[in-house]
Amino acid sequence: MPVPLTHAFVIAEGSRLVFISGLTAKDGEGKTVAPGDAGAQADHILGAIDDILRAAGGSIDDVIKVTVYVADRALAPAVGAARARYFADSPLPASTMIQATLMSEDQLVEIEAIAAIPAAS
Repeated sequence: MPVPLTHAFVIAEGSRLVFISGLTAKDGEGKTVAPGDAGAQADHILGAIDDILRAAGGSIDDVIKVTVYVADRALAPAVGAARARYFADSPLPASTMIQATLMSEDQLVEIEAIAAIPAAS
């Protein structure tokens, strides 16, 4: 099943761009959240992205681009299901998924994001 996405965005004048580095599923003590469960790791990461954007005055709804790194492409459906829970409304973010060797064997997913927070009215 193809993942719904938007192929391109034009940023509205006055919007603030926020670039979020690749995040993995770690708790406040640096321990891996949900070892062996790519979907739960993706949920944790997307929640953290939302928290970061809320602190910047936006939300995950402002994400215009995500790059998702997975340890194995067989994990794509579980990660896609988590993604669908966070990105349900149009326009959906432009999206790329890459199979990659991540920095720790218990990390199955890493996600980076770009958001465009609209200018205050």
